[in-house]
Amino acid sequence: MKAGTGEKQQETQQYKVFPILFAMLLSGFIGLFGETALNVALTPLMGLLEVGPTTIQWLTTGYLLVLGILVPVSGLLLQWFTTRQLFTTSLVFSIAGTLVAAVAPSFEVLLIARVLQAVGTALLLPLMFNTILVIFPIEKRGAAMGLIGLVIMFAPASGPSISGLILANLSWHWIFWISLPFFLISLVCGLLFLPNISTLTKPKIDVLSIVLSTLGFGGIVYGFSSAGGHGEAGGGWTSPVVIATLVIGIVALLLFSIRQLRMKEPVMDLRAFKYPMFTIGLLLVFICMMMILSSMLVLPMYLQQGMAVTPLTAGLVLLPGSLLNGFLSPVMGRLFDKFGPRWLVIIGISVVAIVLYLYTTIEPTTPLINIIMMHVFMMVGISMVMMPAQTNGLNQLPRQYYPHGTAIMNTLQQVSGAIGTAVAVSILSAGQARYLKGVDNPQSPENMLAGFTSGVQNAFVFALILALIGLLIALFVKRVKVGSAEKQQSSMH
Repeated sequence: MKAGTGEKQQETQQYKVFPILFAMLLSGFIGLFGETALNVALTPLMGLLEVGPTTIQWLTTGYLLVLGILVPVSGLLLQWFTTRQLFTTSLVFSIAGTLVAAVAPSFEVLLIARVLQAVGTALLLPLMFNTILVIFPIEKRGAAMGLIGLVIMFAPASGPSISGLILANLSWHWIFWISLPFFLISLVCGLLFLPNISTLTKPKIDVLSIVLSTLGFGGIVYGFSSAGGHGEAGGGWTSPVVIATLVIGIVALLLFSIRQLRMKEPVMDLRAFKYPMFTIGLLLVFICMMMILSSMLVLPMYLQQGMAVTPLTAGLVLLPGSLLNGFLSPVMGRLFDKFGPRWLVIIGISVVAIVLYLYTTIEPTTPLINIIMMHVFMMVGISMVMMPAQTNGLNQLPRQYYPHGTAIMNTLQQVSGAIGTAVAVSILSAGQARYLKGVDNPQSPENMLAGFTSGVQNAFVFALILALIGLLIALFVKRVKVGSAEKQQSSMH
């Protein structure tokens, strides 16, 4: 390519940043909103579609499973297909899935729709990160990543509240009808303004690596999801299916990792882990996602079952914190660009730890305003940790590692969600059972409530331990020098 055309291309990329961001962020928001919007509707859907809890759980498990399988190979896809091809494909899957779900007459059709939606989201997430890394210079990346943070945090958090409002007034099909026009707007915007920005290297496709990755990540997501399902949906940790899928998952992941490190052109380049800030950022994101998703599951359950509030009220209690977290993410991005990650991360995770300690004392008589305030502080703390840790980590990678770094980061976010929720639900159930064993009349409503409260407190103790581990890791965070990353990149060209 001539130098002139390269420069021109660079200028157009910088010039069209806003429509590119708009197309990516809007479709990402609606995709992630869909991930949690259906959670509130699962109970009424059991009656409407005439299925039990074990079956209905597949609407969530199936979605997570597709993400767990597809996101790890996204690094390879980013090197094989152009930005426009991947973006268009992801939107076509999302639109098809949303349309099928909106008219779904039965559970089977709705499950197929969820799988199509998950394919769209799995292709879009890594593409979104990779595009930001390429079109923004390193010193402005924090603010751009903050906008992604707004989408990644606010979309799933707003899902239950918005779908609660829809379910109060309309049928569950409207959760999907309302999403559809936004996907269409994103597609049109992307087709008009999105250039091809990724470098296609078309590495050799190693089928064995893809099989091992699918068995590994798929086995772990499925095993944890099955072990931690609600009510009779949970196979429990002693279920033969859970043990088998987890063992297969762990063995396949070990073989996958060994194979990647020995290959010249790996599917997921694990050499990214030799960059220490990337590894530390990854661990912090992993811990944050486990804390958020476990508490986002346990807290609404307690509000509804322990405090007897409606699903809509439970969603509204969590809305201020989630809104604030979303809006603070770009602010934290700018603070990160100015001051670096270290103090943001340390203060943020300390705030989270204090809130989780307060959550361990939650009772049915705890005023709702206290829970709203605790949730607000927790989400502010999380916004101080997630985006700076993530951006600082990815900033340390040379450009050829971007597709792999984003694939690793996104894969672990999906896996951490499955692990966090499964472990939290298991601790909750075990704590409840232990309490009820020690009382004379386990069937009495007072004891049932006290047992449930005890289980919920135990689940928050687990989240608190995670926060303290995170605080320890945060002490090692250092700002990546802009110069060094740029030197690495320039040596590549």
